[in-house]
Amino acid sequence: MLYSKHHFFIYPFFQHYTLWLIKRHFRNVTIEGSFSDSGKPVMLISNHIGWWDGFWGMYLKLKIVKRKFHFMMQEDQLLRYRFFNYTGGFSIKRNSREVTESLQYAASLLHDRDNMVLMYPQGKLQSIYCNAFLFEKGIERILRGREGEIHLLMSVNMIDYLAHPKPSLYIYLREYDGLFLRETLEEAYNLFYADCLAVQTKRTE
Repeated sequence: MLYSKHHFFIYPFFQHYTLWLIKRHFRNVTIEGSFSDSGKPVMLISNHIGWWDGFWGMYLKLKIVKRKFHFMMQEDQLLRYRFFNYTGGFSIKRNSREVTESLQYAASLLHDRDNMVLMYPQGKLQSIYCNAFLFEKGIERILRGREGEIHLLMSVNMIDYLAHPKPSLYIYLREYDGLFLRETLEEAYNLFYADCLAVQTKRTE
């Protein structure tokens, strides 16, 4: 597998590039919700809708979470875009023996209070119109038994154009303090997403 790296030049460049790219392509960014920093390592879970996801995760790191950025990425995509390996990306190869190694590595990163790990528990890209999420077992294998040690933050990313040529980006946040079980996390995230969708719909009324 490919382990995350933070290149002395590429990683800072990626942070500045993220802010520039989002400013250029989005009319505005609204962050709803809060993050009460407990001084613990942070696991961020989010909906996985496209190419922008990693940049939105980095934006949250810069504006809210203030941790060293790590994110899980499919191995074939990380090999194709090696740039991301030097900005905190590490690989996972589905349906292979390397999956266990990747999950163990993600768990090890969460022993350091200065780290943030971005993960998509559904394990695949889904349409922006998807409103029901099924989590894979990996999320529980990373977090099992570590309640109280890890700050788990859920995010939902949504965009709307309305009457403007550039979309507005809305990032919703909610802290999670329940059990680190796949079914429990999945239920909590789906309820959170439903709440976000209701709020987002009212914005257009």
